[in-house]
Amino acid sequence: MCVVLFALIAWQVAVHGPLRAADERLGAAVVSTAVLPRPLAGFLADLGNATVAVPVLLAACGWAVRRGRRTWRQVLAACLCMAAVPALVVPLKLWIARPGPPAMGPGPHDGFLPSGHAATAAVAYGLAVLLLAGRRRRPWVAFALLNAAVGLGLVRCGYHWPLDVVASWCLAIPLLRCVPRPRPSPLPPGAPPLGPAPRSVR
Repeated sequence: MCVVLFALIAWQVAVHGPLRAADERLGAAVVSTAVLPRPLAGFLADLGNATVAVPVLLAACGWAVRRGRRTWRQVLAACLCMAAVPALVVPLKLWIARPGPPAMGPGPHDGFLPSGHAATAAVAYGLAVLLLAGRRRRPWVAFALLNAAVGLGLVRCGYHWPLDVVASWCLAIPLLRCVPRPRPSPLPPGAPPLGPAPRSVR
């Protein structure tokens, strides 16, 4: 589904379809709103910078290995997944060549879909959650809220159109699914097996 949605977005942007027109109207409306102050929006957008997100991932890798929560194989897979982000995003930017919002200006600033900052944030923070928290629900809710905040900051500052951010999420989800999922921790010696409680005999 993510790949299909990305293809639909790229097609609509390339042919100047109605989805692109609606996206640009929405982007202009978000830029002009005062609900999110510009300094806060800039801070949120910067959380998608590689100089911020990648060190967070590396710290999570080191902590996971040190605490024995993950193997070196899982950590290596996470690093390869992170390295795949620019390898995918840069060629797609050049191929689609979408002009950016007016705040970014014309010319060499073309090439905004997908958003590199949004993709970096989604993959780096998603891998960090995967390494440290596994399948627990609450950290993934925080992850979703954080990435929504990064995307909103990028659009509010005029760095990207909304669909640039959505397209990046469409790339990030398949990348995260390529990383081996952590297995449940083995039971300690002498622990009873998991299963339904035995019925009492009357």
